[in-house]
Amino acid sequence: MKVLYFDCFSGISGDMTLGALMDLGIDEQLFRRELTKLHLEDYRLVIGKSIKNGITGKDVQVILSYDEEDHQGHCHHDDNHSQGHHHHNHEHNCDHEHHFHRSEQNHSHFHNHQARNLGDIEGLIDESDLSQGVKDFSKQVFREIAAAEAKVHDKDIAEVHFHEVGAVDSIVDIVGTAICLDLLGIDRVYASKLYDGHGFIKCQHGSIPVPVPAVMEMLSGSGIPLIQTDINTELVTPTGMGIIKCLSSGFGYMPQMFVDRVGYGMGKRETVGFNALRLVLGTMDETGKGTLDEIVTLETNIDDMNGEAMGYTMERLFENGALDVFYTPVFMKKNRPAVMLTVIAEIQDEEKLAAMILRETTTLGIRRSNCKRYIMNREIIKVSTKFGDVRVKMASKDGFVKYAPEYEDCRNIAKNTGKSFIEVYNAALKQAIEE
Repeated sequence: MKVLYFDCFSGISGDMTLGALMDLGIDEQLFRRELTKLHLEDYRLVIGKSIKNGITGKDVQVILSYDEEDHQGHCHHDDNHSQGHHHHNHEHNCDHEHHFHRSEQNHSHFHNHQARNLGDIEGLIDESDLSQGVKDFSKQVFREIAAAEAKVHDKDIAEVHFHEVGAVDSIVDIVGTAICLDLLGIDRVYASKLYDGHGFIKCQHGSIPVPVPAVMEMLSGSGIPLIQTDINTELVTPTGMGIIKCLSSGFGYMPQMFVDRVGYGMGKRETVGFNALRLVLGTMDETGKGTLDEIVTLETNIDDMNGEAMGYTMERLFENGALDVFYTPVFMKKNRPAVMLTVIAEIQDEEKLAAMILRETTTLGIRRSNCKRYIMNREIIKVSTKFGDVRVKMASKDGFVKYAPEYEDCRNIAKNTGKSFIEVYNAALKQAIEE
């Protein structure tokens, strides 16, 4: 099975994704021929080599024809001037790839140009000569982004407009990504946790917080883990968020696989760290041998803490990334009844969770051990029942499949419809099995 892993240590964006895919060795001429099937005009795609921190990768920029005409003498694809030219989807600044959050500096570049709504973009994709798989994925990503923007701005999804400058960038990035995945023949995609910056970015409608609202909306209820860093800017853009949300089957450490190639897609802004997206292309054993990963177990015995405080501690541990938390009744010295607190976590969360245990409990020390665990391949699917849509966790290994409807979805539907929880749960389970 051919697997692609997104290592989002510096966030993710549309042009970084496309650049990293091209750096995996995609035939550029073949890619360009496929892209012409979209019948999108008035732009030029520049794909070049870029070096950051001594590492070589690919840099991708979309240059609009009328910008070249309006700005004769300006260099539109020089990395050193990226912050001076905001219409190229330069990453990790306030210049988003689409409609609502274009920066004030950039506003003059697009206000006289055509704006496309979701229907226009879907029509452009449907009328193209691209493969059906490329069309379907591209439209799925655009719908995801448009739905998030519509929710943030309290608009109907049909009213969401993608201004020409941003729309062309996003169309090329999203459709280009779909083309590359098709050319590579990817069977499954995984991703790391997403890392974003913090603070505020100033855009056309004023200052907005990082992570930006559209990204936060796409994260809401998704189960996708995000970690904020001390970098004072945006690292995860809405286009990047839409792509990875629609693409990845799971988020965490890179699964066990045989690595074939590595590609880097470079961001335009200079940040404190290495501003790039790394993609790892490899193969995984079909029988599920690639589903072995490593975790850490933290344990401590507690005999002098009340139940309310223990309940609060469990909540805080889960909120901060613990995979599982449980208490086991034990007897300590002098036959004192007590509990053993066990926390299972990913290795990168160990220090944070250990510090929380020491702060929130009465214990003076913690035992820790590394463990390997076998896990099934997991992904979230959505099924439609007569009561409403329910997310279902689907796990597979060695040819057998398990389904588990999401508790919160079933709970909310049961409360809103007056149906019993088990009735909603069984309806979702039945639908998932039949699909």
